[in-house]
Amino acid sequence: MRNFTKVALAGSLALGLSACTVTARPNVGLLGSGSNLIVRVTPDKGEGATYRVGEPVRISVTTRDAGYVTILALNQDRSANVLVRNAYVQAGTTTFPRAGDNVTFNAAPPVGTQSIRVLFTRPQPTTSLVLSGTYDGTRWNSVTSNYLTPYALADRDVQETYIYIR
Repeated sequence: MRNFTKVALAGSLALGLSACTVTARPNVGLLGSGSNLIVRVTPDKGEGATYRVGEPVRISVTTRDAGYVTILALNQDRSANVLVRNAYVQAGTTTFPRAGDNVTFNAAPPVGTQSIRVLFTRPQPTTSLVLSGTYDGTRWNSVTSNYLTPYALADRDVQETYIYIR
């Protein structure tokens, strides 16, 4: 997998990994939200942080309500993968990977910028998010918007951040 590499000991989450450097950005014109259910998305080293290949990365997600979080990564080469799929979280801050997930996120090649997108729904997701191929900005937004469309605007949110891998 790209950018993040994962080490699974016995995790129950479907996690894919890729390399990244993260800086939190507001909801930059993304469809799927108007509810502001996600308060903040932040890498452990802070906004705009740089991670060296092999260095562990943790992502904190703060939500206003309990619900389900999916975290996606868009790699420097425009491929994408799922880091966390439909993880239930309580209102407040949850840092991924969680201790019970039995995985680590480690920065991995290719080096450069990696976008991290967090999708949130109050109800448990009934749709599957499938990522394949490469993504330009339009396709990346379209895939995530299509995933969120079945859920009421008041029950969904999407935020994005990024990190740098060196």
